[in-house]
Amino acid sequence: MIAVQESDYEFDTMRVNPKKFALWLLIIAMVMLFAGLTSAYIVRMGEGNWYKFDLPIQFLYSTFIIIASSFTMWWAYKSAKNDEISQVKMGLIVTFILALGFCYLQFLGWKAMTQMDLFFADDVHGDRVSASFIYALTGLHLVHTLGGVLFIFIQIIRAFTYNIHRKKLLSTNMCNTYWHFVGILWVYLYLFFYFAH
Repeated sequence: MIAVQESDYEFDTMRVNPKKFALWLLIIAMVMLFAGLTSAYIVRMGEGNWYKFDLPIQFLYSTFIIIASSFTMWWAYKSAKNDEISQVKMGLIVTFILALGFCYLQFLGWKAMTQMDLFFADDVHGDRVSASFIYALTGLHLVHTLGGVLFIFIQIIRAFTYNIHRKKLLSTNMCNTYWHFVGILWVYLYLFFYFAH
């Protein structure tokens, strides 16, 4: 009887939380989506008639910002594991501000592209389809980033209502994982554009 209870307990501790599992399914779906789109980018570029242009500098700045936000998100999560609530609040607020800065720089990047006469769905079958790909990929990434921004904002509320601590880390852990993924995804996209473009 004792052996059964111990094995049940061991099984319970090894189970994957359903919310975490759903998050990982979402991440896998996002990987497949962006892998498919970047593959389409390469295939279309290989067909020729491809307009090359310098990426707006704002996209580089946003890369630095999202990398910095990953560090502040990690700081907030580590602080939560140590029950340092004031540090959690500070880490989450700084991450939130950096996340908004990233989003703003994306809009500035698009604005810079329009100033270069590069528009979405402009001459789709011609040479400027390259711009449409960049708008589509950065736009889709921004949609997922905004989901992360909302997730961070919810964590800030939880921190100020003392619902984040060492024994209540699931939501913060998931936010940490998602935000790191969004950051890695952007770095991948930027490097892809820079070298493949």
